[in-house]
Amino acid sequence: MNSGIDTSDPRGGGITVQRALELPGLRGGLPEVLAGADRLGRSVRWVHAGEVPHIASLLKGGELLLTTGYGLGTRPAEQRAFVRTLAERGIAALVVELGPRFTRLPAALVDTARAAGLPLVQLHREVPFVAVTEEVHTEIVNGHYALLQQAEEVHRRCTEALLGGGGIPQVLGILADFSGNPVFLETADEQLLYAAGAGPAGADPLQVWEGLRGRHKDEPPSGSVLVDVPGGGPGTGSVRARLVLLPVSAPLEPVHRIAAERTAGVLAVVLMQARQEEELAARGRGDFLTDLAEGRITAEDAPAQARVLGFKPGRSPLLPVVMRLADGPSPTGGGGGWAVLARAVAEELASVGVPVLVGVRPVEGRVPLLLGLRSESERPAVADRVAAALRAGVERAGMRRPGAQPPVVVVGVPGGWAAASASLRHAAETATAAQGLSDRPWYDARRLDTDLLLWRLRDHPDLAAFVDRAIGPLRDHDNRSKPPLLPTLETYLAHAGRKAETARELHLNRQTLYNRLARIGELLGTDLDDPQTVLALSLALRARRFVP
Repeated sequence: MNSGIDTSDPRGGGITVQRALELPGLRGGLPEVLAGADRLGRSVRWVHAGEVPHIASLLKGGELLLTTGYGLGTRPAEQRAFVRTLAERGIAALVVELGPRFTRLPAALVDTARAAGLPLVQLHREVPFVAVTEEVHTEIVNGHYALLQQAEEVHRRCTEALLGGGGIPQVLGILADFSGNPVFLETADEQLLYAAGAGPAGADPLQVWEGLRGRHKDEPPSGSVLVDVPGGGPGTGSVRARLVLLPVSAPLEPVHRIAAERTAGVLAVVLMQARQEEELAARGRGDFLTDLAEGRITAEDAPAQARVLGFKPGRSPLLPVVMRLADGPSPTGGGGGWAVLARAVAEELASVGVPVLVGVRPVEGRVPLLLGLRSESERPAVADRVAAALRAGVERAGMRRPGAQPPVVVVGVPGGWAAASASLRHAAETATAAQGLSDRPWYDARRLDTDLLLWRLRDHPDLAAFVDRAIGPLRDHDNRSKPPLLPTLETYLAHAGRKAETARELHLNRQTLYNRLARIGELLGTDLDDPQTVLALSLALRARRFVP
């Protein structure tokens, strides 16, 4: 017998009716399917044998019922009622052994089973029901063992991810991949902390949250899996957070619940560390802002997803800001440092009534933000406040390495949601390109486009060759002689060739400056008053930060 139906039920931990019919016990009875042939993929939870008329009241659903037919009744009405009550109970299939009671099953029985969608099988040979029960139950137990093995494999991968330096986002990602559905971690009062995995057709999980969970706060959609993440120590019964799996891409099976329960145990350990929930929420906001910057979230979908994260700027212009730590976070700044930073910035800006969405990207050492301005004229004042809050937050969180340069803060161009994507991406790239510049409270992204272009060319050999041709002789001089001349040239060009201002900044008398400029012109073989020469030298001085 081969109907092309999958005979295993690994995700449910049992077997199908089809598989039960293929085992030696039932196969030896020469089974014939009279009804429900398209439903042989049903899962068999247990096997029951009986001959009483009202046997349905003894069943819970999912059973494979074995009988010789003595309880079916003699009249068609009794037989129809017998089958209907079994179908309503939700049994997996009815198997009737032909013999003294029936040589062939009555039409009333078969027709009712077909109408109810209940698989009905008749056995043409006598079989020992006890042997059938043992075989099927052994398969079911083996299926449950395989199910537990799958869940344990998820647990092992989650543990390895944490030991390998990963965090809760990686753990949730593993569970989302296994279930084939988006996974959410929410607080005990149903506030979203983090989302992982994609919804249907690659939809962002925040869209799923807004569209499904957001409308089912009191009662999640049917088939969902909710698992409490305990907190507060053993025996307290308190709930620290909650795992939510929604069946939006594929049905959720028992194995997914078991895997979620194993994962909840892992998360409980991680969340025992201080401020883990805060940091996780900040990472979730950072993921959203990064997805927006990289074009994975459209301008149409972004406002609704931002509302899920608590950002409601209305029709205000949006101001993108990105901070980047110069040399990565300090090792002593882990364990809640990112949470301290995100909270410090949010609190500082909340005090002046500016809507703000603060995210963190620990891997890149970056903090992206979106702010709502009352008007674009507020940009300079808000940028000053943001930069001060960011730098103060870095110090409070202990995230600056000893001797490291101050963090770089880049302020983008204000605009609506349609412009926010490109502006955030531009600010993030510019924050990287600005590393090594003279320290300022914040940089205007528009004024660093030349540095950004040179940074993008950093791996091109022509850039290194250009720098070497333009200022190579000065670098060679400074490596073997004093005073160094490159700082003099850089200050001179920064003041647009104004010698008096250059001398004051370098604390030199004018004659000494004239002598140095003459020496620079001599080493480079060029005229420092030539506009093309000045342009080339300015570019080379900027580009030297990006070449060996």
